Amino acid sequence: MISTQTMNTFKTIVGEENVITSSAGRLVYSYDATPNFQSMPDAVIAPRNTEEVSQIVTVCREQKIPIVPRGSGTNLAAGTVPSEGGIVLLFKHMNHILEIDEENLTVTVQPGVVTLDMIKAVEQKGLFYPPDPSSMKISTIGGNINENSGGLRGLKYGVTRDYVMALQAVLPNGDIIRTGGKLAKDVAGYDLTRLLVGSEGTLAIITEATLKLIPMPETKQTMLALYNSMDAAAKSVSEIIAAKIIPATLEFLDRPTLIAVEDFAQIGLPTDVEAVLLIEQDGPPEIVARDMEKMAEICTREQAVSVQIAATEAEALALTTARRAALSALARLKPTTILEDATVPRSEIVNMVKAINEIAEKHNVRIATFGHAGDGNLHPTCPTDARDHDEMERVEAAFADIFSKAIELGGTITGEHGVGMMKAPYLEWKMGPEGIAIMKAIKHSFDPDNIMNPGKMFAKETRKRVVVTQ
Repeated sequence: MISTQTMNTFKTIVGEENVITSSAGRLVYSYDATPNFQSMPDAVIAPRNTEEVSQIVTVCREQKIPIVPRGSGTNLAAGTVPSEGGIVLLFKHMNHILEIDEENLTVTVQPGVVTLDMIKAVEQKGLFYPPDPSSMKISTIGGNINENSGGLRGLKYGVTRDYVMALQAVLPNGDIIRTGGKLAKDVAGYDLTRLLVGSEGTLAIITEATLKLIPMPETKQTMLALYNSMDAAAKSVSEIIAAKIIPATLEFLDRPTLIAVEDFAQIGLPTDVEAVLLIEQDGPPEIVARDMEKMAEICTREQAVSVQIAATEAEALALTTARRAALSALARLKPTTILEDATVPRSEIVNMVKAINEIAEKHNVRIATFGHAGDGNLHPTCPTDARDHDEMERVEAAFADIFSKAIELGGTITGEHGVGMMKAPYLEWKMGPEGIAIMKAIKHSFDPDNIMNPGKMFAKETRKRVVVTQ
């Protein structure tokens, strides 16, 4: 518990109206979008500027109070659950776009800016911010940076870290630092900017970010390819990349996901095929036309039963919107939905999807799979019910098998959702004990008192490795 005196100090720093201590008020911030993880904070504080964040952190370090920075709570690995109490930091006041620099092609924002709001603002200037997490309507830039979020356009354009040029951050001792800058080249010292991106709030609190922009693509087209064979769809992905074509989007949905999405979106998606590839290309009109023609030829050659290019921008938008709604669609099926995130080399997508289906059958659970086929990032999703304890144990065992198989195939336990609490017990499977040791050393050098989002990334004990035999 935080003492009354300390709580009064926080109120002096940010104003009484920006400190929440009531049970009902704190309850809202005791969980995020991850099922079955919840823990009450002692208080919720909304600072108004970087200096106030620094003062709050200084008090927390003196009192050894845990701090959890939080955006919109869309985290899917329990990374923003205050597992050890303490305070949750909200950035509802620090939600401004500070500058759009058209000369240097950058945008500088505070962490509470909603991703889609920023994307729309820069597009009005004819500029483009490619990272597009499916949660972009509500997720914030601070959360995207902490999790190194990806999105549908990751194959061609990369993920959040590829666009973070500079950061302002508050260290666990209260110091304020700036890293990077509006520079095309900068190799002075360790790359602290990249270190902080994806650190999940365990090293510092980001209070400002300068992001790289690129010119808006001149045009784009969208294609839907239908398959009666999962193998054929995956082979098409490999052949497209082998043909030296890098689409802006190359998404995969299996039949269970298709059925759920069509029931939800009602846009006329086929539900009698085994797999769908959603492909988008952008750029100069002549290049887009050439690439779409080549990709259509490849899909047809690889036994697609239908290849259709969206006739209008509205039709194309409906297709991509439906794909972004996959989680929402699947969430309607059962009271609890567990969306996971495993990545394998593109060449192993067929084997991974087969393994997911076999694992689901082995544990008698239902798993639908969709994701970013172009970069090997799959999202096996299990509609279940947290009240059914037997089924939840089988679900957990199934996902342990999935993570194990992904690593066996040369992949990883998370491509864009982060580690948080949910995947912390599996991190050593990927990193090995030596990797965990060096990460812990970095954490300790930044945060010797372990006040920054404690309980995340590093599990108290690692799960026993499960070897999947097919």
